[in-house]
Amino acid sequence: MDFSLSQEELLIQKMARDYATRYIEPVAERIEQENKVPDEILKGLAELDLFGLPFKEAYGGAGAGYVSYVLAMEQLGRISSGPGMIISVNCLGLGAIDKFGSEEQKKRFMPKCCKGIECASFAFTEPGTGSDPKQLTTTAVKDGDHFILNGTKRFISNAGHFGPIVVFAIDDQSSKPTAFIVDKLCEGYSVSEPWKKIGLHGGPLLDVYFKDVVVPAENILNGLGGGFPVLTFGIAFGKVGVSSLNLGLIQAAYEESVKYVKEKTHRGQPIAKFQAIQLRIADLAIKYETARWLTYRLGYLANDPKNPALFAKEAALAKTYVCETAVEAAKIAMDIHGSYGLMEDYKVSRLYRDAIMGPQVEGVADMQKMIVAGVVLQ
Repeated sequence: MDFSLSQEELLIQKMARDYATRYIEPVAERIEQENKVPDEILKGLAELDLFGLPFKEAYGGAGAGYVSYVLAMEQLGRISSGPGMIISVNCLGLGAIDKFGSEEQKKRFMPKCCKGIECASFAFTEPGTGSDPKQLTTTAVKDGDHFILNGTKRFISNAGHFGPIVVFAIDDQSSKPTAFIVDKLCEGYSVSEPWKKIGLHGGPLLDVYFKDVVVPAENILNGLGGGFPVLTFGIAFGKVGVSSLNLGLIQAAYEESVKYVKEKTHRGQPIAKFQAIQLRIADLAIKYETARWLTYRLGYLANDPKNPALFAKEAALAKTYVCETAVEAAKIAMDIHGSYGLMEDYKVSRLYRDAIMGPQVEGVADMQKMIVAGVVLQ
């Protein structure tokens, strides 16, 4: 097996790391406080083609594939979660359109999102039903060559940006979940104030309200009643981004801890000299390396997922392990920093708040384990 990265992949990794260090890091605290990524940062990411990194050039993407996407997202997640969250959800929505959309749908909805002019969203979760497709309450009623959507979606990223949103509703023709591509901010579309999250600031989550939203039948994704495959496959691709961002968080916890133990002294010598500290640093190194290769492998599999069920299992497996490992890594980093880790002046306090959200987003950890077990025990 060849575990080496190509020259193009290495260049993309370096490009993302350099941009994140030079431009995002100086405003990371501002993103944390305002829960908003500055427009100039998003513009810079768009100029680097990071919004459409894995998608074909024919649809406005960079054609770099998912391994390059993982490498870039890791470097963004290492500095700040916000920019990476926006790109991750954009690619989640685009991934669904890319996989299940018609040629006309791809050419209509993907190019502007790939260029960062617009941002895609993915709307399934609801206030009363969570993420259970059998309990969806959002409805789509046929009216001539259109459908009328009504309902509420919860915890939706990029909901306030112009662009397409993939919405799941029970249509009155098949009585099954159907995926619709809706233009955000259209008539009848409105959003709540952002939720006040404990972490992952910079990628606001909003509720979305659909009040008699008119959607052309041509905007149906994968046919009437075909929403479930769009959901399962789309979310599997979404986990590539979440895993990559949490991998970056593990990397940051590792790097911040190494830096701290070399600089912090006790009785005249760096605390890196103490065996207890060395063991914790070794734990962080082990966690980063195991999470890294699992995530890189997921990116490789995402380039050509021949079996949707197996890919969904691998995505659930990687997401669960990497996100739970990120929590462990952040806790170790907090322990290494001692009382200083409790201070917002130190980056590890932010890493800890961000990490504890990972196992809960894009599918809670127990549900991911059920997906893995469902495939293993077939």
